[in-house]
Amino acid sequence: MTKDILTYFQNKKWFRDRIEHIEEIPARRARYTTEKVELPKPLEDYLEENEIKLYTHQYKSLKYVREGHNVIITTPTASGKTLSFTLPVLEDLTNNKDDTALYIYPTKALANDQLKSILKVDEACDLEIFPAKYDGDTPKSVRPEIKRKSRLVITNPYELHLILPWHSQWKRFFENIKYIIIDEAHQYRGVFGSNMAFLIRRLKRICKFYGSEPQFIISTATLANPVEFSEKLTGLEYKLVDENGSPSGKKYFIFFNPYAIESKNPSIHNDTLQLFNTFIQNDFQTICFEISRKMAEVIALRSKEQFKTKQPELCNKITAYRAGYTVDERKKIEDDLKEGKLKGIVTTNALELGINIGSLDSVIISGYPGTLISTWQQAGRAGRSNQESIITMVAFQNPLDQYFMKHPDLFFNKTHEHAIIDLNNQQILRDHLKCAAYENPLKLNEIESFGFDDEGIVIDEISDLETEGIIKYADNQWIYDDQSLLKKDKSPNFEVNLSDVRSEPYKVFNGHQFLEEMNEKQAFREAHENAVLIHNGDTYLVRQMDIQERRVYVKKKNLNYYTQALKEVDVKILREEKEEKIGDIKLSYGRLNVTEKYDRYNVINYSKIISSKKLNLPPLNFKTKGFWFTIPFEIKELIKEELGDDEKFNDVFMGCLQGVENVMLSVTPFHVMCDTYDLGGVTKNMHENTLNATIFIYDGFEDGVGLTLKAYKLFKNIVKMAYELVRDCDCEYGCPACIYSSQQQTDDKYLNKKGTLIILKELYETISNN
Repeated sequence: MTKDILTYFQNKKWFRDRIEHIEEIPARRARYTTEKVELPKPLEDYLEENEIKLYTHQYKSLKYVREGHNVIITTPTASGKTLSFTLPVLEDLTNNKDDTALYIYPTKALANDQLKSILKVDEACDLEIFPAKYDGDTPKSVRPEIKRKSRLVITNPYELHLILPWHSQWKRFFENIKYIIIDEAHQYRGVFGSNMAFLIRRLKRICKFYGSEPQFIISTATLANPVEFSEKLTGLEYKLVDENGSPSGKKYFIFFNPYAIESKNPSIHNDTLQLFNTFIQNDFQTICFEISRKMAEVIALRSKEQFKTKQPELCNKITAYRAGYTVDERKKIEDDLKEGKLKGIVTTNALELGINIGSLDSVIISGYPGTLISTWQQAGRAGRSNQESIITMVAFQNPLDQYFMKHPDLFFNKTHEHAIIDLNNQQILRDHLKCAAYENPLKLNEIESFGFDDEGIVIDEISDLETEGIIKYADNQWIYDDQSLLKKDKSPNFEVNLSDVRSEPYKVFNGHQFLEEMNEKQAFREAHENAVLIHNGDTYLVRQMDIQERRVYVKKKNLNYYTQALKEVDVKILREEKEEKIGDIKLSYGRLNVTEKYDRYNVINYSKIISSKKLNLPPLNFKTKGFWFTIPFEIKELIKEELGDDEKFNDVFMGCLQGVENVMLSVTPFHVMCDTYDLGGVTKNMHENTLNATIFIYDGFEDGVGLTLKAYKLFKNIVKMAYELVRDCDCEYGCPACIYSSQQQTDDKYLNKKGTLIILKELYETISNN
């Protein structure tokens, strides 16, 4: 079946012209353990009845856990990771009737899915574990019974964050806890990862208070640094399980590029729709990953409309799936997909993570998802066991998508990204110290448990909290001050946002209806007065932004334009912490003071700017970490020779530098696994501290979260990729696929591809020769 459709693609010019590359990924045979696996009889019988044999990596996980090690499991999607960490837990809970285990998932949907599978085993084996999910949706009527009876509880970080102050209600559970499972752990990176790392340290502290010291089992997608990552996340040592014993069918991975041919109006979404319908018509059960909820709905709707006249029987076999659907709606879609009742589903990344929907024939990834991990997780939705499958990635007109189209070898041979967890953000540390003191008095000998690189900084933060009257020292320990609680009328756990550094979000309202929350930077960028805000596919006009109350008021309107805020950035070097001389280039890393001023916005209709208006917003000022490098004077002279030296040269040179900054901001997320908006950048023709033309790339968060420190170490790789991206782009003067800003927050008027390429070529040759 797969060969037939590949031949069809090659014979049809429309498909053939847009296919840049087809990678054949060989099938992989199953490797089962040859060791005798002795388990409690109910579990042995269950495995035998369900014809489950342990793969080599599943047995290895079981062996390490039995030996008392903490374990990190990093095998691909659909390799049976869940059984790898659940089997040793169920074995222990069967043999020891008081033992308990805590499962932590990043989303409620994953928690629901895991609960179903554990309930099935518990009931079939009569284990009396009483597994339960405990989160914001758990009815109040059943909560006391869960605390009294359940030996396996499934939750998420946000709920755990709120549970810890009430640990006395969980005394039985914490006294007997033997295992903490952290699944889909690669989700915990950047700011969320740093917050999660401190949350885990608070959890360990509560366990220790009740006399327990649980083993940790972490499951994650394939990472470049799994051991380093898990040790940073929890502060413990780990045994690594990374040799995959599960089978996989042969896969064909297609790179499909709507921009490979000259066309007046290439449309990614039209091409995605045509591919989706073609696979369904050829009896391929297909999942399509879209970048937004709105596009997921639009593609599903348009697909049904196209089948309505020619093949109406397919209309009821196509659906969208996204966050926002009710639990029952999502469960029905998941079951229908698993049972083969649905032929096509269009979704956001809501189905990227390990929810069980069975094996599919085809995956369409509409636009590079931002990380290799996400790409391979989405791709892993097809071709499980020995089944052949096709994955198609449709390229957007942005730098990374187009780079992969030209460099498939890098995509398929690249070791996976580094997941960054940074424990050196003082604001995040401060927030979790407050929470820790509120949960249980904080003792001096517990400070090292917070894992901060410099314990003196922890003492400084504690001293500041004392001075501010938030905590006080009494009986050789720091306790949360009751007076501070009375002033704020809520516990610090409700103030601390795990997804951000600055805790107080902006709330968006349509009349009295609450729509969403966003951090300050996002609010300034997307929710300033007269901005067009898109929420769940609907457009809203921002009527008022109340900065003091951190509220945004909008009105729903059908609008045929959108807005784009532009900013001016100023940066000062506070402290240089690292430096390296590469030929005539000086590369540095250190502490920066950044001021971002959103001073105007463009009104855009069909990609055309129809007006530009001023904004009156206060500047955003924050201290962060970043790297910067100087541009040798000789390169500036070379650009003068190539582009001419006239009265506009300074503007032209700035445009060339801006192009370098833009493309580096576009490719850096590939190396450090983050979102583009997690980083910021600024270019200076002559910076006051370096007295030279300088480009800065910085962490977009207060105090930094380690992203640009990793980028500093990978500077040569980033420059190489940036150079190749611009060199290999087919455009003449510059385009969104190369030097235009992926963040779209700067004026691109003077961008110059030729000059940008000169700078990147010189940088690349310098670093190659040194």
